[in-house]
Amino acid sequence: MSLQTAPMLFERRPLPLLTAQQVAVLKPKLADVIEYRKSGLSLNHVIGCPLECGYCIRHLYDNFDMKVPRALMTDEDAVAALVGHRYFRPHITPIQLFNKATDPMLPVVKPHTFNTLRLLDERGLTNHVLVITRWRVDPEDCQILNSLRNIKVTVLVTYSGITHPGIEPVDSNIAAISLKTLHANAESYRTILYWRPIVPGLNDSDEHLATAKRLSEHAHATVFTGLFFRDEIAAYYQENGLPEPYSDTARRKIMPERLEQRILDLFRRPVDSEEPWGPLFRKTSCAVAYAHGLADYNGHYGIRELCDICPKRQLGLCKTAWNAPAQPDANQLARELGAIGPVTITDRAIITDGLDEQPRYFMQHGYGFQVHDRAHPHRQRRHGRAEIGWREGKEGVPSP
Repeated sequence: MSLQTAPMLFERRPLPLLTAQQVAVLKPKLADVIEYRKSGLSLNHVIGCPLECGYCIRHLYDNFDMKVPRALMTDEDAVAALVGHRYFRPHITPIQLFNKATDPMLPVVKPHTFNTLRLLDERGLTNHVLVITRWRVDPEDCQILNSLRNIKVTVLVTYSGITHPGIEPVDSNIAAISLKTLHANAESYRTILYWRPIVPGLNDSDEHLATAKRLSEHAHATVFTGLFFRDEIAAYYQENGLPEPYSDTARRKIMPERLEQRILDLFRRPVDSEEPWGPLFRKTSCAVAYAHGLADYNGHYGIRELCDICPKRQLGLCKTAWNAPAQPDANQLARELGAIGPVTITDRAIITDGLDEQPRYFMQHGYGFQVHDRAHPHRQRRHGRAEIGWREGKEGVPSP
């Protein structure tokens, strides 16, 4: 099977389009097929998923009960909307595909995934494109991915090892097999073990961690992270009698300090190693960049406590590419995007007032430099994480 077979698959099994009336009752954020998220401009013109993972972000969009995938528009119209979006920049803006409301490798969604990738590739774009799945990937799928010539494709395989049927009814072995298949057949694309969510008391036993470490040998990089436990997800847990992992909810992912330290201790290599913790990363874009031999497009190098586990060569790449923008340029762009008040540039990030996440990510990816909201400060060592499970005043992991 080759790239040319993707449109043929699509023609044989197109998903039905939602009617205007059906779209009208969706939450606006779900009806809008393009949303800027930290790891890229997210394209989601197919919605609906039968996998029923209890912690799924679809709870936030009120479509968790939509089990049958449907399309909001054709792939051609979706790609045209993406490349014509005010935040899209050719060869620069990272793209995420079907990461909000479905799984891109479901049998009925997969033809749309490949067709959308083909349409992007045929435009000669070299942007990062991230595809996140926990479902089955076959060698034939790998052949199609390998036939893409321009876009930089990364397949992130979500694996948790959770066995509680009410929280994750999907067997994690499916993801494990897909990861191994992708890694064994990778040529032009890269694959990442997306180890998430790691939750205390649920999948953090020594055996769970050791299994994930063994699985990491079948990936170009591994990124580990915790659980989004928002109010909507907590309500679902309560309604279904599921064990609640935390007594409170949080705006950011919860990754307790002690659990992180156990993971780092497990992955630790000799101090003089070029990769003291192996290709292990705290942030998705760091793993993606490493897998492709590039600097991190999110500019995490400014948050040095995130980098203390990074491979030495990767640190060099990121250091070379990391440069603060000129103050007048940052001021002007921030104002054009709607910022109020002064813009502050520190040795860690650009600090703005009045900018929502989407324009901040536009600035961040354009500069390759972190852009933060003054109203939501990023705490030392808890960058982008919830306060839950962390203590004040503890030193970070020392650099080798």
